[in-house]
Amino acid sequence: MVENDRWSRMLAHAILILGVALVIFPVYVAIIASTHDGQTFLSGTLPLLPGTQAWQNYTTVIFEGRSRAGTPPIAQMLWNSFIMAMAIALGKIAISLLSAFAIVYFRFPFRMFFFWIIFMTLMLPVEVRIVPTFQVVADLGMLNSFAGLSIPLIASATATFLFRQFFMTIPEEILEAARVDGAGPLKFFRDILLPLSITNIAALFVIMFIYGWNQYLWPLLITTDPGYYTIVMGIQRMVTGGDSEPLWHLVMATVVIAALPPILVILFMQRLFVKGLTETEK
Repeated sequence: MVENDRWSRMLAHAILILGVALVIFPVYVAIIASTHDGQTFLSGTLPLLPGTQAWQNYTTVIFEGRSRAGTPPIAQMLWNSFIMAMAIALGKIAISLLSAFAIVYFRFPFRMFFFWIIFMTLMLPVEVRIVPTFQVVADLGMLNSFAGLSIPLIASATATFLFRQFFMTIPEEILEAARVDGAGPLKFFRDILLPLSITNIAALFVIMFIYGWNQYLWPLLITTDPGYYTIVMGIQRMVTGGDSEPLWHLVMATVVIAALPPILVILFMQRLFVKGLTETEK
């Protein structure tokens, strides 16, 4: 029995190591590729050891861009992606908090009907409603703007549902105590619900930030001004733009830099993120 447990643990560890290797190896290849020059890729093989062109490659993509592909320096595109991701994440959380608060704590006609209408929008992703959404954004003059990049993606049925489920776990005694103390709805929301929701907010912020950061189709559709290109758009244009072959060493350098902000957000909020996903009791 002890021998079987030992082999089971060894097998589990081996599978874990294999899984980590499968995830890490492509990242390693991208990092290594970003340190070589363009001639290395013409040979058809990619070395597995770092090259000597890392500084030149990274300074080129950050400050110069690739003019043949119509790609501006990625410093501007990183800033655009950051603004878009932050606006989407904060907007989704704010609207979802208020929506869930109204659904759980207010009694008004067709309350549950409106909730299920919101919930049913999960079956209508942006790709399905992208044409009418584009028409509305164009009619409002929000093409090539941060408002046009973020506002159509702010509403979130998922976040509303999660906050509603969390609010329903808060004991009624807390609400009654707040009423006895003379707290109005907004004071109850600000002083009691928000502090209790911190871990949930942190978990959703990480998810929604990455969702906004990785947006590709919507920014590609409504953005024609290079000043509003996002980093994902920049990578796509570096791969497909221009008449020559892609400069893969610069593409890989851009990919590595583009992956850093989401990684930093996850690392910075890791404890709250994990706690918000696993904690069920307050």
